[in-house]
Amino acid sequence: MGRLVADYSIPFSVPCLSFTSAAASWTALISARSDDHAAAFRLFISMLRRPKPPSQANLSALLKSVSSCLPSSLFSGLQIHALAIKLSLSRLPFAGSALVHFYSKARLPRDAHNVFEEISNRDDVCYGALIVGLAQNQCATSSLRAFAAMRSDVDVSTTTYSLSGAFRAAAHLAALEQSRIIHAHAVVAGLDTNAVVGTALIDAYGKSGITGDARRVFDGMLTDANLVMWNAMLSVYAQQGNTERSVELFNEILRRDFQPDEYSFLGVLTACSNAGLPDEAKRWIDCMNTRFGVVPGIEHYTCLLGALSRVGRLVDAEQLALTMPCEPDAAFWRTLLSGAVVHGATDVAAAVGQRLLELDPKDDSAYVMLANLYSSVGKMDETAEMWKNMRDHGVKKEGGRSWIEVRGEVHAFIAGDRKHERMADIYAKITELMEEVGKLGYNEMDERLWYHSERLAVAFGLASGSAPKGKPLRVVKNLRICSDCHEYFKYVSRVIEREIVVRDANRYHTFQDGCCTCKDYW
Repeated sequence: MGRLVADYSIPFSVPCLSFTSAAASWTALISARSDDHAAAFRLFISMLRRPKPPSQANLSALLKSVSSCLPSSLFSGLQIHALAIKLSLSRLPFAGSALVHFYSKARLPRDAHNVFEEISNRDDVCYGALIVGLAQNQCATSSLRAFAAMRSDVDVSTTTYSLSGAFRAAAHLAALEQSRIIHAHAVVAGLDTNAVVGTALIDAYGKSGITGDARRVFDGMLTDANLVMWNAMLSVYAQQGNTERSVELFNEILRRDFQPDEYSFLGVLTACSNAGLPDEAKRWIDCMNTRFGVVPGIEHYTCLLGALSRVGRLVDAEQLALTMPCEPDAAFWRTLLSGAVVHGATDVAAAVGQRLLELDPKDDSAYVMLANLYSSVGKMDETAEMWKNMRDHGVKKEGGRSWIEVRGEVHAFIAGDRKHERMADIYAKITELMEEVGKLGYNEMDERLWYHSERLAVAFGLASGSAPKGKPLRVVKNLRICSDCHEYFKYVSRVIEREIVVRDANRYHTFQDGCCTCKDYW
């Protein structure tokens, strides 16, 4: 413990407390410095010089301060964990849940889970910390497993915190049946009318593409809805590019005497971007500050850029980058790069790609988009150079993964996957679909494309009868859907005579009768 003390001197006067000062007094002092983890740490070290050892509350207060200053305070948190182990406090619920929260905030979900496993007599706070922490770190399946384990523990009650975490996990996977199961549990627990739970439920239904169910939840809580809930419903329409409903809801916000914030405008602008309405987006940007006193941020300008790029107004998009009051970030340049690639503007893509890689040389999507663009126009030397640069920077292309929910269980696939227990049925279904789409005029020479993760997910959904005939198949993909699979699903939607909904990294795609709602831009 000498090393712990030696790391921090005490340059200011510590409040004078007697040897018999209660641990609660130190907890209050440490909590009061929660915005400065170094100052909180110095107070804690001063407390260690007293005869009485620290309590769970002392450690939890310090961990809360440290968690708010990550990543610079990571080493401090590791020191606290070591001390908690020495004092046999890390296995206790109060300190243990604080450690779970710390590791979750530090983007170390495996460590958070390991701490949780060591806790004895886990309570609702412990479970809530793990469920939310895993959901925040995109470990959605593990988060839902933790929620299921909590429900099976008769000594643990469901809380609004654990419910909101479970809904967040279900939203990430667009797991509609899981959302409905958790919704039913919320009703039984009497928490379905809570504003936090309701907002999370709206988001979960929205990310599953079920705007009707999201709206029904929203309407049922309308009298108690706060601005956060209004924004959540606005986001549901925005994700679908439904500008008309987004604007209607925004006007209703005004009629209810709410003051719209930056998220309200972001919802409307996202709808404009997804719908390809640059002039409408520009009007909203202009009125934010002049009429409502909300200063547009880089996220708002990125939506305007997306709308301009979508309709091929790349010159205007470049001009926006030069004239807007915000400094373009990596997401901004990535949006412009995607638009240039879609419209085959090689020169623009090359210049924008260079800017993006200067900001983020580890951005795998930039290398891949540029390499594919160069390849499509026959610039094989540039293609090879792009792949070489990617290797030289130690960048690896993120592997594609797709998920589909069948009877409440989420199944994940990677390209060329052969590990699923029903892989024989899946591959047989793919062969059958290729024969059927071939009859409609779709031909694909590269057989490797047949087994992309999203195609495996759809084939599994069909082979397992995931939904009654006529109901949509819903797939989530962690990357942008490739143009080959996008075209393939148009034909498959005609063959199976049902909707296929794919939520990729960029937006929703709803394939029906040979068309997609994105109108071939994403």
